Amino acid sequence: MAQQQNQEPEIPYLTRTQVLVAMGVTAIILWVVAKICLQFANVPLMNWHWDEKQFLFGIILGLLITAVSSVVYRYNAAYRRSADYYLEIVLKPLALPDLIWLGLLPGLSEELLFRGVLLPALGSNIFALIISSIFFGILHLSGSQQWPYVIWATIVGLLLGASALLSGNLLVPIVAHILTNLISSYLWKMKQF
Repeated sequence: MAQQQNQEPEIPYLTRTQVLVAMGVTAIILWVVAKICLQFANVPLMNWHWDEKQFLFGIILGLLITAVSSVVYRYNAAYRRSADYYLEIVLKPLALPDLIWLGLLPGLSEELLFRGVLLPALGSNIFALIISSIFFGILHLSGSQQWPYVIWATIVGLLLGASALLSGNLLVPIVAHILTNLISSYLWKMKQF
């Protein structure tokens, strides 16, 4: 009997330790790739420095991304199924304090590679923005039926990349990414109780 096309994929249940280790290993891999690019490809790291206004811009952007994500989640069933699948794998085994790591590790390592290194390496232009965002989206692919989540991650990558290009400061997408991960994961966890 042929398997139905729209059948939900089976969720691979992981332990808390497996998820935390996977997050740590992924962060280290992304950091190593970024360092290799910086060292051997003679790629400059995008500037980042403390600036209160840009920090606030990052907070506002993170809140905006979180709000739009909530609306899309509520009204788009395909995205909701895709996001729930991804979040079930990543968030379900985690305790609330672990969400700090979920905010910090991807927020720092992914921004370092995708906006800090890849964006300038590709020319810091619209082409670089699109390509780095597509790679960022693909990083969030966890199964063949997860394309709605990948598309959303690509759109978020475009917003984060645009904020980096407009501000000239990697701090903005780092803050936005960390805040988005923290708030979204907390809201999802609270919905599960």
